[in-house]
Amino acid sequence: MHLNDYVEKRLEPGGVSLDELRELLIRLLNYGVLARAQSQTERELYDRFVRIEELVGETLSLYGVVAHHDRRFEYVRLYPPGSGTPGMDQAREQAFGGSLRARLSQNEIALILVLRAQYDKAVREGKIDTGGFATESLEGLGLALKNWLNRSLPEKTTERRRLFQRLQQLRLIEFRAEDELDQAEAWLRIHPMIVDFVSTDAVQAVLSSGKGPVICGSPDGAAPGTREDADVS
Repeated sequence: MHLNDYVEKRLEPGGVSLDELRELLIRLLNYGVLARAQSQTERELYDRFVRIEELVGETLSLYGVVAHHDRRFEYVRLYPPGSGTPGMDQAREQAFGGSLRARLSQNEIALILVLRAQYDKAVREGKIDTGGFATESLEGLGLALKNWLNRSLPEKTTERRRLFQRLQQLRLIEFRAEDELDQAEAWLRIHPMIVDFVSTDAVQAVLSSGKGPVICGSPDGAAPGTREDADVS
């Protein structure tokens, strides 16, 4: 039996074609993350993933890639060989987010750490919506960056937009319009997958030190405890 024939037979119970499997795998490998609430396209692809999750997992495992599926908040994130996945005792400092790897910038690392800290604060205060999201103002994030890490959001509009666009590509935040990012009173939503993206220990270590996300001692340039060093198209 040819491999294609075998795969098609495995796909039959889920009502998925070989071309639809290819489309799903390409999307996952290009973006590294699939969030059902993100868009109609991702909703359809996520529902397709659920129907053939076992086969997708087996296919990715041939390359050492692990798919972490959070059924409660309905998202999937890929982790490459040797990376840290929730509930697994492996190295912690990489995540899969596209076919090419690129290190996070200092600004991205700092904001991600603060986003995780603000998300934890919202959980403690019971300010999480039914989808698991926390809502935070741009002004609040700016104050947290200054108070905890002695850093500021980029002053230039283009740099600030680029920073938040990057985190939106990683599906860590959601915001309605880029124009709103120019205003201190703008609001954004922090995705629950921020909890899987950076560890609690990393946040506590950095924020308690008050020295900011200095990443010396991390040979690959990733922030301690983060699971991302990849570019997202």
